[in-house]
Amino acid sequence: MYVIAHLSDPHLDGTDAARARLRHITSYVRAMGRSVDVVLVTGDLADHGLESEYAEIARELTFDVPVLVLPGNHDVSAALRAGLVGLVESPGSGHPVHQIRDVGAARFVLVDTTVPGANHGLLSADSLAWLDEVLRDAVDGPLFVAMHHPPLDLHHPVMDQWKLEERDELSAILTGKPVTAILTGHVHNAIVTSFAGHLVLGAPGIRSTIPLPFEPPPPAGAVVDPTAHPGLALHIVLPGEPMQTVYRYPL
Repeated sequence: MYVIAHLSDPHLDGTDAARARLRHITSYVRAMGRSVDVVLVTGDLADHGLESEYAEIARELTFDVPVLVLPGNHDVSAALRAGLVGLVESPGSGHPVHQIRDVGAARFVLVDTTVPGANHGLLSADSLAWLDEVLRDAVDGPLFVAMHHPPLDLHHPVMDQWKLEERDELSAILTGKPVTAILTGHVHNAIVTSFAGHLVLGAPGIRSTIPLPFEPPPPAGAVVDPTAHPGLALHIVLPGEPMQTVYRYPL
């Protein structure tokens, strides 16, 4: 059994409120001990991309298993690289922060979908070429593609302004590749869908939840609900069986 603890969108900003919500989830993961093989955090680690926020993230994301991180639209590449030097393995010094990480039997291709200074996602021609080449390498075990922006429309009037754009090129590259699943964040909701013939699994938001237009609105008509329970996804890979995902919202 191979277990991925998938976290997303802690948005640490130096406040007790953000820190407490992240610790609520990290303490739950630590209680599972070595039953978890890897911790993956799919972006928006910091809320403002400040050095102090990445220092805080580095202190909070301490586990006895490997930790993988990738940037979201609230992150800043240079500050992330400098503040999380022990967690990031990516050539270069700025944007993008692409990574290939092997943890046990699994390979994680961590794709930086961010656009500096913007909230939407986009993969440049160079990034798409890099991804195409990486996915052509033979891998014996599970292969996960992780990115912050999911390749979907949430059908939310605000969040769909900040979606992953120009997805046709990405679809062409992913189609037919031996990808076990695409793991994402950004929309602050547990999402299960498909793209280019592959399963897409989004983790809940830790800092907040974003109710959909047909759900009861959050307090004061805001976009996000910071009072909803933080959650995480547990992806479970069993040899010879379909992958399973369990969503947890610890009380």
